[in-house]
Amino acid sequence: MAKIVDLPLNEEKIQDLHSGENVWLTGEIYVARDAAHKRMIEALDKGQPLPFNIQDQIIYYMGPSPTRPGMVIGSAGPTTSSRMDVYSLRLIQAGLKGMIGKGKRSKAIREAMQQYHAVYFAAIGGAGALIARSIRKSEIIAYEELGAEAVRKLWVANFPVTVVNDIYGKDLYADGQARYRKVL
Repeated sequence: MAKIVDLPLNEEKIQDLHSGENVWLTGEIYVARDAAHKRMIEALDKGQPLPFNIQDQIIYYMGPSPTRPGMVIGSAGPTTSSRMDVYSLRLIQAGLKGMIGKGKRSKAIREAMQQYHAVYFAAIGGAGALIARSIRKSEIIAYEELGAEAVRKLWVANFPVTVVNDIYGKDLYADGQARYRKVL
């Protein structure tokens, strides 16, 4: 059974999330990909504010497809998270508490999640149309000129994810591979 987590995240909620758990997120999350991450880091470098208060928030690495009539958003599947690793440390240090994407994270980012108490969730790649059903509202809030890579605010209900990396150093991908090797 999936654990229900109301957003934003906080220390108590993060301490209760463990690698391998299925979670349903409800509340606000933000969307940003490579180009938006680059701009946010440039803003931090210049001492400028980010386009949203990042404290205790989640960023979803997603590029939506065009919205069809009557829909809130188009297909909303995850993109590869490792591309954001060059930017993620600064955002975690600034207060980011959660990230959603697909694929492994670097050792440096996994260590930062432990140190600063952040978590990484996986969304199912290839299930963007199903994931979109959990999105109740979508609004571009920054960098509109980036098109699909603009920063969006999403309001989600029962958004399905799995905890991959927790604050205790557990890694679902590494643990799964280790269990598989034992079977062989």
